[in-house]
Amino acid sequence: MSPEEAYDLLDRALRIAAPGDARVASEGAAAAELALLCGHLPLALQIAAALLVLDRGKLVAELVVELAESGDRLQHLDDGERSVRAAFDLSYRRLPAEQARLLRLLALAPGPEVTAEVVAVLDGADAPPVRVLDALSRAHLVERGSGRGRWRLHDLVRAFGVGVVRADVGLWEEGEAARERVLEFYFSWADAADERLRWLPGMPEPERFVDRAGALAWFDGERAGVVAAVQWAREERYADTAVWLSQCLGAYLDWRRIFDDLITVSCVAREATNRAGNRVGEAIAWNNLGIALRETGRVEEAIEAHNRARDLYRAAGYRTREASAWDNLGCALRQAGWAEDAVNAHIRARDLHQAEGDRRGEAMAWDNLGFALGEAGRVGESIDARTRARDLFQAVGDRLREAIAWNNLGATLRAMDQVEEAIEAYKKALERYQEFEDWYETGRTLSNLALAHQHADRPVEARAHYLQSADAYTRANAPAEAAQARTQAEAITP
Repeated sequence: MSPEEAYDLLDRALRIAAPGDARVASEGAAAAELALLCGHLPLALQIAAALLVLDRGKLVAELVVELAESGDRLQHLDDGERSVRAAFDLSYRRLPAEQARLLRLLALAPGPEVTAEVVAVLDGADAPPVRVLDALSRAHLVERGSGRGRWRLHDLVRAFGVGVVRADVGLWEEGEAARERVLEFYFSWADAADERLRWLPGMPEPERFVDRAGALAWFDGERAGVVAAVQWAREERYADTAVWLSQCLGAYLDWRRIFDDLITVSCVAREATNRAGNRVGEAIAWNNLGIALRETGRVEEAIEAHNRARDLYRAAGYRTREASAWDNLGCALRQAGWAEDAVNAHIRARDLHQAEGDRRGEAMAWDNLGFALGEAGRVGESIDARTRARDLFQAVGDRLREAIAWNNLGATLRAMDQVEEAIEAYKKALERYQEFEDWYETGRTLSNLALAHQHADRPVEARAHYLQSADAYTRANAPAEAAQARTQAEAITP
């Protein structure tokens, strides 16, 4: 049923039993949530209404809480005469064996929907079982998902399928093997996509993805399932592979600025690696968690996370990664307003990278040091640090990081009233960000260009750049920054 039809069914059922029963009408939001928990399935809705009729003192919201918190929602959707589980069981027993098997396996899939490729992996087949999927769709047990080649189950159908698997040892082992295949599939592809996102000139060319766009598109299409699969790390059988999978997501989720997911997978990985005594894996999880916490404004927690990562890397003897943890710690300290402490942290990172011969890491430390020096009022030193960062990034061929250095150099030059030089630096940064389709940093650079033009008393150019910045931020899934850029554009009087 549609949400509106489901609402009407609940309201009508209560009023038939007692014409003055207006609980659904007076609890509209709770009624909508109840319908959702029932999967908008007519039988489930009728049973929910019957439960409310049986207890006229029960609020709709109370039943919602009972269903939401129940470990077995199907058990609650039983009024003694009708049962959702019994109805599903009848349909399930009428299915041919291959359809019943695929339905069970689909119930174990991670995420709200799966691609046809993942269905094939669950099935252990070389190609998606299209004929079987179509048959299950005609039986209304499987639905087409949000796009071509995507499939999903009602939550209640999924719960039924999981229950069938858990009730039989043989089916349970079959299901565990299917989940293992899915996890391996996700890790193999995510590792290849992550390799492409981290690729720099001079490295071996990744084989599976020919460009960044392809790697990002794969992550975009499979993100919900991959994030859900990482959470299998709570189960010992899957912990190692799920933790590796979580590490493949760090660069992507940071790039797309999906920090809620990054926090989720990092916390799961941190707990799993801690249980297993995997200190390096735990350090990686703390580091990724710190980045996400910092980006979401939880700075004190980010400082703690980076401190944990640094100490774990140091204990394991990973000096390059210890250096990166120092660098990330410096960024969090600077965001917390402790500029001199940040300077010291970035210097420590720079020196460690230099000692290890890691020129790219050294460049990143120089660039972040430039930020902290500027915050500390040491502007001349800041320009020198950012110039060194830019030159090192150019030397190692990291054009994306070179863009960051150009942008940061522009900010320092603008602060010193060297506006035209700043504008040229921003333009250099903009070219490189657009080359990589980094829309968040494109938005930030365009805002910086707008500020520089305002400083130079060029309001028309400033307003145009703010509006372009808003468009870039919108593409980067940064609505707050986009709104701020539009507000700044509207405040300019030509």
